[in-house]
This record gives sequence, C-alpha cells and structure tokens, in this order.
Amino acid sequence: MKKIAIIGPNYPYRGGNSLFIGHLCIALQEKFELLIINYSLLYPEILFPGKTQYDKSNEVMDGIRQLKTHRILNSINPISWYNTAKKIKEFNPDLVVVDWWQPFFGPCHFGVLSLLGSSYKDRILFITENVISHESRFIDKILTKIGLAKASKFLVLSNKVQDDIKSLFPTKAIFKSELPIYDCYDNNKSLNKSELRSKFGFNNSDKVLLFFGYIRHYKGLDILIESLKILRSEDKSYKLLVAGESYENEEIYLDLISEYKLESAVHMENKFISNEDVGSYFYASDVAVLPYRSATQSGILNMAYGFNKPVVITNVGGLAEFVVEDQTGVIVNESSPDSIANGIKKFFQLNQTIDFHKNIEVYISGNSFSKIVVVFEEILH
Repeated sequence: MKKIAIIGPNYPYRGGNSLFIGHLCIALQEKFELLIINYSLLYPEILFPGKTQYDKSNEVMDGIRQLKTHRILNSINPISWYNTAKKIKEFNPDLVVVDWWQPFFGPCHFGVLSLLGSSYKDRILFITENVISHESRFIDKILTKIGLAKASKFLVLSNKVQDDIKSLFPTKAIFKSELPIYDCYDNNKSLNKSELRSKFGFNNSDKVLLFFGYIRHYKGLDILIESLKILRSEDKSYKLLVAGESYENEEIYLDLISEYKLESAVHMENKFISNEDVGSYFYASDVAVLPYRSATQSGILNMAYGFNKPVVITNVGGLAEFVVEDQTGVIVNESSPDSIANGIKKFFQLNQTIDFHKNIEVYISGNSFSKIVVVFEEILH
C-alpha cells in the first residue's frame, strides 16, 4: 500500500480548508496509508480576524472526527518544523501533500520541506486552493514564491488556479480535481421552511436571498446590499439573509443597511454558523448569492449544491466553471449592484419554468472529487 503524508488543517480547526482536507483524507484512507499532520498552532491569535479558529459545533461529520491526526506543526515555531520533518521521514511516504491557501504559511512550508532533504525533491505535491490570497499585498507574492519553491507537482481545484500555476511554474506537472459537494450539513430534512422563515422575520411569499460564510471585502456583501435596494424599489418581497462572521468592521454593512432603509428587509447574524445550524439558513432561502469581487473556487457554492440550492454568482476567477448557466444558477458578468440585481431578477423569472433542483442533482453527480483516488494513483504512478 502506497504511503501519503498530508500537511494541512483538520478538525478541530474550522473553515473551508479544514473541511476540504477532512474530506480528502476520508477519501484517500481506503486506498492509501496516511500520515495526517495537523497544526498545533494555525494562526497566532493576534493575526486571526475572527473570534475563534476552532469548530465549536455540537455536530461534526463522523469521518472527520475519527481521523487520526498529529497536531505537531506550529506555523511560527521552527522547532515544530524540525519535529514535523522528522515525523514524516520516519513514516517514509511515497508522496508528501501540502495544502496551500495562504502566503502566511510560506516560511513554515519551506522550512519543513527543506528539512526533509533532497531525497524528497520529487515527492512534494502542493494542493493549491489559491495561489495568491484574495486580498494580497506585495509581501504575499514573495511569501508565495518561498512557500511553493519546493513543489515538484501541483493539484489544482479550478482552471483559474491552473493558469496561475502554469504562469509561475511552466515546467511542473499539474493535476486537476475540484472541491467535493458539501452535503454533510443536509442532516435535518424535517426542518419546516415556513417556520424557519418566520424565525428570521420573513414570509412564505418573500424572495429570500442568502449570503453565507465569512464576511470579507472581496466577497462583496456591500454590493449585494446595494443590489437589494435596487430590487426593493420594484418589489418589496425581496429579502436578504446574511449568516457568517464578519472579518471586517460590521458597522460598514449596518450603516449601508441603515442608509438605504433596509432594516426590515435584512436579517444579519454576525457569527460563525455551527454545523448543526447551517441547514436552517439554506432551507429558509430561495437562492444563494455570491457577489464576489474575486474568487478561485468556493466552498459556499458547493455547500449550496449540497442543499440542491441554486446560486447567483459573479463571473470572477474560477466561480463560473462550476455553474451551468441558467440551469444550476445564474452567472453575472460584473460585480456591480445593477448587474447582480438583474441576475437575481433573472433567476426568479427562470425559476418559474426551470427545474434548478433537478439540474443540480444531475450536475453534482459528475463532481470530479469522487475520482480523487484515481487522480492520486496517477500522481503516484
């Protein structure tokens, strides 16, 4: 049996990266012997914009909770880098996999992989969820070059990232998959849509838009709020449900809501949504809106598909790769209030004749993550 060492965040850390690595490990463990290196420290608290880095949910996907991980890697402690490299060398894997999403980890990854020595130079695979972070600075480009310097091959999750990697490393081998469909939250189909809407202050006849996930500038919540103003100038049944922890000053968005007199049309919860509560927000809504200014791929989109929920997305980065236009969602060409408002109106018009839910079922049946083991067999060939 081939052996794979995987370096990446896992439970008890929260967020999309941890969720992806958890699903990846569950998929690979049936075919490969795994050594899963988790972090003892991910971000120093002073650098983390949220309230906690840990998943405080009462419910955690069984397979993820049961994974055996070694929490020995500290992102800022070189002694832990040495200990991590030592652990990997003792395991003697055929492949070392590193999850890459944030330039901050560049020195850490470079340190660990350098300590592995030259015998591993052809055994290093980076899974690049992003190449440069969405809100990058000059230093991020330097840290990215440092962090990815030891890669011998790459696994990408979108064409956008594939193009980015090709431009930086034209001679390196690149393999492709995509994020899994996150249907692990769809665990309470008995939830009553009418009751949920009432809890959020909405009626059955309302057109409920959902903005879900971390609130950061690049995700465009401010644009969506302006779009809501436009929509409600024509139809007061448009409502907005916002669920996610703000990594910025919440007042930016509350002031916009107040300025446009949308208080009665917006229900906003500035908090990380526990696993057991995720379904309430998706069941209560008609469509998930991703008004992003930039993107590669999005776990929120795959989470929406896990609930058979159609989406309205902006055509930025790799987002549009994962939407069948006017079949699983609506693609908007510009990250502007008018364009997004028009896209939302288009969705509700199409929804009268298009079976979005059936189309999503068909689309997700072909999700390439289901063949991730085959991809790794090819990588190890």
